[in-house]
Amino acid sequence: MNPNQQYTEAELVLLLTQRNEAAFSYLYDHYSGALYHSILNIVSDSEIAADTLQEVFVKIFRQIGSYDSSKGRLYTWMLNIARNAAIDTTRSKGFQKSQQNQSLSETVYESAGSVNIASDDLNLRKWVNQLKPEWSVLIKLAYFEGYTQDEMAKMLDIPLGTVKTRLRAALKELHKLIKD
Repeated sequence: MNPNQQYTEAELVLLLTQRNEAAFSYLYDHYSGALYHSILNIVSDSEIAADTLQEVFVKIFRQIGSYDSSKGRLYTWMLNIARNAAIDTTRSKGFQKSQQNQSLSETVYESAGSVNIASDDLNLRKWVNQLKPEWSVLIKLAYFEGYTQDEMAKMLDIPLGTVKTRLRAALKELHKLIKD
């Protein structure tokens, strides 16, 4: 495989539907990092996020034939699969039990002074998760991961104006949720 190989989205989708291993490796190499971070934002456990990422790529491989370019970009389609898989993971009984049974670490004493900040962050995440998916993703990328609007536009392959409009709408909706 040529490490400098570049594909257009249409070429990549065609090769993936043909079960081309090089194209799938390219897809994993170029998108796994972004998808992993999106999953990690939801499940907050690196091991579980890595396992979920594996499941996501298996699902992408199996369902690439159902991808419809007229409905959105390939990355957006994959991001939705990743987000839904992460949410399904958090809803699973095994995940909920593992979160209840986590042992306290030594850092609990070090972070005792930041309890209010952590609880504020948790409430914000709760409200952000109530937003439309296209808004929630942007808020998470901007607030929790520190991406700029320009970086988000490039990462999600959407126009910068769309990012700004969605962020503005998301912030208005968050304001309403917090106010109530």
